[in-house]
Amino acid sequence: MKFNETKLKGCYEIEVIPHKDNRGWFSRTYCKNEFREINYNKEWVQLNQSFTKEKGVIRGMHFQLPPYTETKLVRCIVGSVYDVALDLRKDSPTFLQWFGIEISAENKKMILIPDGFAHGFQTLTSNCELLYHHTNFYAPDAEGGIRYNDPIIGIKWPLEVSDISEKDSKYVFLKEDFKGI
Repeated sequence: MKFNETKLKGCYEIEVIPHKDNRGWFSRTYCKNEFREINYNKEWVQLNQSFTKEKGVIRGMHFQLPPYTETKLVRCIVGSVYDVALDLRKDSPTFLQWFGIEISAENKKMILIPDGFAHGFQTLTSNCELLYHHTNFYAPDAEGGIRYNDPIIGIKWPLEVSDISEKDSKYVFLKEDFKGI
């Protein structure tokens, strides 16, 4: 694995390096020793998978409030998505800045999103499947969200939105005095 830190401290693009032969390929997607190279030593406590059938769908921007914040490791295993991490850490020099990257079954990239971030994605192809590792258990009462098209954030989604859940479309826009988490 190759770790490339993004402009957002603690957020990494991870390149998975497959070992290929005539049968196909094999790759490691997590190794505690390799993650220690970036001073990562948290435990994964939950693994989730999502499926989205249509191209252009947005899911997000989701986060967990303290004390239930979580680090996520996201990998696309079928199709292709534009994955976005948004820094909500109130004391961060990149507060309210975002980073987007294409992750796909083909490029095998992953994104490590630290505690205190919101996360979302847009499907670039139909029939997308993602795997998510989480460092905290889901806490419904601590769930938060930010509108995908919030003008304060200004995320540049690559496609026109084909669908978004009712819940995600009802998140309120941030106010200028948003203090972060």
